[in-house]
Amino acid sequence: MDLILWRHAEAVDATLRMSDAERALTAKGERDAKRMAKWLNDRLPDDALILVSPAQRTQQTASALQRKFATVDVVGTSAEPADILKAAHWPHAAHTVLIVGHQPTLGGVVSLLLTGGDDGQSVKKGAAWWIEGRRRGGHEHAVLRAMMSPDML
Repeated sequence: MDLILWRHAEAVDATLRMSDAERALTAKGERDAKRMAKWLNDRLPDDALILVSPAQRTQQTASALQRKFATVDVVGTSAEPADILKAAHWPHAAHTVLIVGHQPTLGGVVSLLLTGGDDGQSVKKGAAWWIEGRRRGGHEHAVLRAMMSPDML
């Protein structure tokens, strides 16, 4: 299976009048989300399952894809790496799964899958990490297929 982890693009800072979940993308974040969405759309299979945190900034980021997606509380701001892997049905999902979520959780998933550790890789705002699950010698392992950030496009 392929698992793509896409961190939301740049969002406004929290204020006393808004909750963390209400933070919206900045103008730069909107531009970056559109650029990354184009890159992803050029590569994603039509049947990809897209799971998105309910936070406004992730909803806006995912909307740039102009594809149907499911809002899933379990991949929200308080998610743990294990929650992400369970929601994605790693490594046994029948389809490519794209998760639009948050740091440090996504970085924790990257570290867990690619190194087996929990040191928490840093996933840049708006970046996508594409990880492929492969079976070799009766064991599942993860291989990094691509890592792309908006400033690389």
